[in-house]
Amino acid sequence: MLERRQHPRGRVYYGGMIAFNARNSTLDCIVRNFSQGGAKIEFENSAILPDRIDFEVVRRRLSCLARPVWRDHNTAGLMFCGEHDMSSVVPLEWARKLRASERSNRRLKSRLNQLLNEF
Repeated sequence: MLERRQHPRGRVYYGGMIAFNARNSTLDCIVRNFSQGGAKIEFENSAILPDRIDFEVVRRRLSCLARPVWRDHNTAGLMFCGEHDMSSVVPLEWARKLRASERSNRRLKSRLNQLLNEF
């Protein structure tokens, strides 16, 4: 079999997460092999993967954009996009905290408006 990868992949067993749809949709995954340029992941349903995803592996402190280059029933091969420019990608945990803060802020503003209207 012809090896087309630029970087050899090592076998690993990491927990990972993919996000898409403006980070509104997330899926947990298992990273089965990993290299500088990509990874093989396993999860429940690869049919719902879009062409561009946010990929995060906390254990490796990696958060980057990726694109699926092949798909199978419950596995996919990812190629990292812009792996050297990680500063533009917000970690998923930060995005979740920001979203929770924005929801809390909207509730507080609504309650404040309600109290002001009572007076």
